[in-house]
Amino acid sequence: MPEVVFESIYKEIFPFWEMISDADREYICQNSYHISYPKGKNIHDGSECSGVIFVRSGSLRLYMMSDEGREITLYRLHRGDLCMLSASCVLDAVAFDVFVDAEQDSQCCVVSGPAFAAVSRRNPDIRIFALEAAVSRFSDVMWVMQQILFMSMDKRLAIFLSDEAARTGSSTIVLTHGQIAKYMGSAREVVSRMLKYFANEGIVEVSRGGVTILDKKRLRELAL
Repeated sequence: MPEVVFESIYKEIFPFWEMISDADREYICQNSYHISYPKGKNIHDGSECSGVIFVRSGSLRLYMMSDEGREITLYRLHRGDLCMLSASCVLDAVAFDVFVDAEQDSQCCVVSGPAFAAVSRRNPDIRIFALEAAVSRFSDVMWVMQQILFMSMDKRLAIFLSDEAARTGSSTIVLTHGQIAKYMGSAREVVSRMLKYFANEGIVEVSRGGVTILDKKRLRELAL
């Protein structure tokens, strides 16, 4: 992708863009690349500085993983979203590892982590932006932790299904029980049992194609 195209993108997403020198803008563009990630591809495994990722299409999932391999989805990124937690060399204060997967075929722009870090050391405005971008996502992380620690499984599942329906604009959630469990940080068997209970109550219909919400009012009541 030509540098001029990167510049037009970064002018829209980076509030500091006009505050830095022409040389630094050129350096960021020279160290940027466009990449396609197939569905299921691991993009960042927490072990290195993968860079600042801007999602142009598709969606990414950020999650943590326990030593036993259990995953907890922190949040998901969609078109127009920016991922700073994949650039650990820029955010020294972030001491935990996150993983990033493409949950759909995705097109992204990536700024090299070391290059972004080098420019940020010369420009406090960039470092402030990076920290604010990361901190803004911690409300999402704390919401996930609050659900896991303090909410019953039926309420958590009701919230998840309601949020997915609102996000996609469809009453059918096209996800397997295993995928739902992964997003919720739970076990597939637990999700399956709760979906069976919801189905017996006439709240949802479960099929090979996913989960269809039949009674939105009941689901909202469970989510409250």
